[in-house]
Amino acid sequence: MSTPPAPIPPLRPPWTYCAHGADPTADPIGCRGIRVPGHTACLAHLSDTDRATYLASLTPGTDIDHRGTPFTQNLLDQLLSALRDPTTGKPHMGTVQLSQAQFSGTAWFDEAQFSGDARFDEVQFSGDAGFGRVHLSGTAWFDGAQFSDTARFDGAQFSGDARFDEVQFSDTAWFGRAQFSGDARFDGAQFSGNAWFDEVQFSGDARFDEVQFSGNARFDKVQFSGEAGFDAAQFSGTAGFGEAQFSGTVGFGEAQFSGNARFGRAQFSGDALFGGVRFAVASGLGPFVCAGVVDLSGALFEVPVMLEIAASEVRCERTRWESTATVRLRYATADLGHAVLSAPVAVTAHPVPFASSPGDTVDESVLSGCHDGVRVASIQGVDAAHLVLTDIDLTDCLFSGAFHLDQLRLEGRTVFALTPTGWNRHGVRLTRWTRRRTLVEEHHWRAQDAGQPVPPPGHTPTPRQWRPGPYHPDPARTPDPEDVAALYRQLRKAFEDGKNEPGAADFYYGECEMRRHDRTGTPKGERRLLWAYWLLSGYGLRASRAFTWLPAAMSLTVLLLMGVGLPTHDPDPATTGTLHGSKISLHTSTPDPALHDTWSKRMTWARAEKATRVAVNSVVFRSSGQNLTTAGTYIEMVSRLLEPTLLALGVLAIRGRIKR
Repeated sequence: MSTPPAPIPPLRPPWTYCAHGADPTADPIGCRGIRVPGHTACLAHLSDTDRATYLASLTPGTDIDHRGTPFTQNLLDQLLSALRDPTTGKPHMGTVQLSQAQFSGTAWFDEAQFSGDARFDEVQFSGDAGFGRVHLSGTAWFDGAQFSDTARFDGAQFSGDARFDEVQFSDTAWFGRAQFSGDARFDGAQFSGNAWFDEVQFSGDARFDEVQFSGNARFDKVQFSGEAGFDAAQFSGTAGFGEAQFSGTVGFGEAQFSGNARFGRAQFSGDALFGGVRFAVASGLGPFVCAGVVDLSGALFEVPVMLEIAASEVRCERTRWESTATVRLRYATADLGHAVLSAPVAVTAHPVPFASSPGDTVDESVLSGCHDGVRVASIQGVDAAHLVLTDIDLTDCLFSGAFHLDQLRLEGRTVFALTPTGWNRHGVRLTRWTRRRTLVEEHHWRAQDAGQPVPPPGHTPTPRQWRPGPYHPDPARTPDPEDVAALYRQLRKAFEDGKNEPGAADFYYGECEMRRHDRTGTPKGERRLLWAYWLLSGYGLRASRAFTWLPAAMSLTVLLLMGVGLPTHDPDPATTGTLHGSKISLHTSTPDPALHDTWSKRMTWARAEKATRVAVNSVVFRSSGQNLTTAGTYIEMVSRLLEPTLLALGVLAIRGRIKR
């Protein structure tokens, strides 16, 4: 049987203490209250005469030091009465040291003025504690204090820093309309009851890291002029930040919202960091406005939720949605890279300002000058089977690495990158790209393949060039044609399933382009066929190209027929016979058509008219019935094969553009 460890003896206070009631066995320290100057006891254990004499010596603005002293309500009232300023009728103190003091009854410091620093660290308030409308000119320390009942700091003015680290609020804590001119720290504080911070002004930094809110926490209409931190905070009840104003960066990293999180009409002038936050029951987030970045990377949404965010950038990298979600955005560029979607998630561009109630729109003035429209920068690593994008600009969206792209749903007006405009010189050759929708991965590969220079940081590429990728010009980290062709193939199916044939046509064109340039996965023979297919009709998608080749082929057919295909004269049949006694044998034959005239006589309008009839009949796959030379017969055969094919390719291209 093990021996229980010996109890740890209490630490002796670092000041000369009263020691009233000390017992060498039960309590070797006794009263921990600091001795009153000139006496051997603390204020609580002075004789009535000595206490009265001491209190009579105090004047408004006097420094007081009663660390570790046990205060009853009556004793505190006597002390505050002695420090009351007759001109204001309010207690006035200089520097106050009440560390580890114990207040057994109600402790009212309402409207008191502290001209110096005030130390209430590790103080125990057994009853109500009132600091309403107090004015603390110096630093206020409440680190480790324990408030067993209601704590009221409403209307308090903290001109210096305010420290509430590790404070325990067992009941309601009121900070409504308090003003913190310096930094405010509540790191590790525990709010077992409700916490009210409505209309509080934080002029410096406000830190609530690792705070536990067991009840409701309200920060409605709060103004954060400096940085605000709620990292690893725990909100067990409703967390209200309605109409709160954050002038600096605010962090909620790794925080947990077990109740609703209300950010309606909140304004973030800096970044809003929600990385790793867990939303257990929050059904909505917003609408709120952020001039900087809204970072939801690694956040977890466990129930159906609607996010309404107007921001310059929204990061949802590795964000997890365990249920359905609707993400309504304005202005933002959203990054969904490697997000985990367990249920359908719809990302949509909201066309008009958000409204918290009918006719009451959210102020978006902090976003003036931002890019109009919503963009998605990446869906890499996302299972696109659960993703719906509506009215989204996908000009710079990275698709490589996504799963089930063929099941991605694209609704509304979806914008993709376009090919470069104008004429482009490649050595001595001029090129003009066909206008079509493309994936940004094709831009990245073509920019790398063309050897475009690395653009300067923040440089916007000209529309006359391909858009370089983030790893330009590293070929190992830039998708190759085989990878891009696979992306085009899957997204083409997504367009086809959505009955968007024109959109699918552009992506089929892009797929064929990448296969034509793929030197590793596409055999040389197949690449040559694709080259011919591209040259004749743009993969059956460019009617102008097919209809340009058709008259050219017909003109060539006419010229060849006039030159070597049509005979000089139509041959006349000849009949010959032989007489064998009383019998006559007759034989009729037609000579082969032949050419005898010179070239000048072959190029006549009459021969041109005949040759044109042959060419036109070849287009509609009919025989002209004209007498042709042997060469002309073969010319007609080739014409009847090639020209109807060109006509069919042109018709097919038109159908692909108008079919729905």
